[in-house]
Amino acid sequence: MDSQSKRVALITGASTGIGYDLAKIFAKEKWDLVLVARNKSKLEEVSKEIENEFKVTVNIFPADLSLNESVEELYHFTKDRNLFVEVLVNNAGFGKAGEFISNSLEDELGMIDLNIRSLVHLTKLYTRDMIANKKGKILNVASTASFQPGPFMSNYYATKSYVLHFSEGLYEELKPKGITVTTLCPGPTRTEFQARAEMGNEKLVKGFLAMDSYPVALLGYKGLMSGKPIVIAGFINSMMATSIRFTPRFMVRKLLGYVNRKAK
Repeated sequence: MDSQSKRVALITGASTGIGYDLAKIFAKEKWDLVLVARNKSKLEEVSKEIENEFKVTVNIFPADLSLNESVEELYHFTKDRNLFVEVLVNNAGFGKAGEFISNSLEDELGMIDLNIRSLVHLTKLYTRDMIANKKGKILNVASTASFQPGPFMSNYYATKSYVLHFSEGLYEELKPKGITVTTLCPGPTRTEFQARAEMGNEKLVKGFLAMDSYPVALLGYKGLMSGKPIVIAGFINSMMATSIRFTPRFMVRKLLGYVNRKAK
């Protein structure tokens, strides 16, 4: 079987958390993988684990996708290996807790570069190939933060709102071409996200609302395969995201500001 005839899924942010669990789910379903993350040694470890357990081919590409050249290099990496990426999972991203004025400009702009720019860039590149091959699926990982403003994580909430609205619009554009776009919106999830975001002893992640990353990843995979436009992980998270529409915005801002300030 040549490489063009194999099913290939590309997953960013694949070394830990939701991305790692998505990689294992795809491998279990006999998809070959292209896994992307910054940590080369961790990627090598994950690659060996998945290849040994599921007997699929795993290509790794260590890179910082907040850099524009890394996105182009990743695309050429797959093209040079004659890999048709039938599923693109844009999972890489990070948040930063604290006052916008106090956080470093490097962190704030890096968040936009990774959470938004690289996602759009990768989607543009691989969607062209999907259209040419008349098939493909895209999973963009946003957050329940997408549905409201979030003082003391203002930029992060804004980037995830962009991902949700961009993906919903693209869903309508690409559906007639046989390509689906699914947005996964996790709520509080037990991953390394909180440590990188410097959220400290975050009560939500330790409370009843928090989910493990594997069930979140599985919901995302099932939603992707069924062509759903939006998947909100967890019934309570879904109810809370829906209720935002009926809550005065000043109350939403005050509540989220209180929660995020306490988390920091």
